[in-house]
Amino acid sequence: MSSLDSLKTLKTLAVSGREYHYYSLPDAAKSLGDLGRLPMSLKVLLENLLRWEDGETVSGADLQALADWLKERSSDREIQYRPARVLMQDFTGV
Repeated sequence: MSSLDSLKTLKTLAVSGREYHYYSLPDAAKSLGDLGRLPMSLKVLLENLLRWEDGETVSGADLQALADWLKERSSDREIQYRPARVLMQDFTGV
């Protein structure tokens, strides 16, 4: 998977000789505005959009639309979502 990374948010973290790549929301905030008050669920969606940005199915306008959610607290815009992992709470104790 390669991202367009138009906001230059792809960072590398070196730990014990291994490199890990991640998309920095603080760096995204430099272009998109304050993201600190976004609900955690929307931050997860924003990180997903950053990861899959290709200029076609996920564009800079999609990133900005999600960041602008705080202004209206609603949106009619559809965004792409490609889950890499899903965590679900287990109430059954299994």
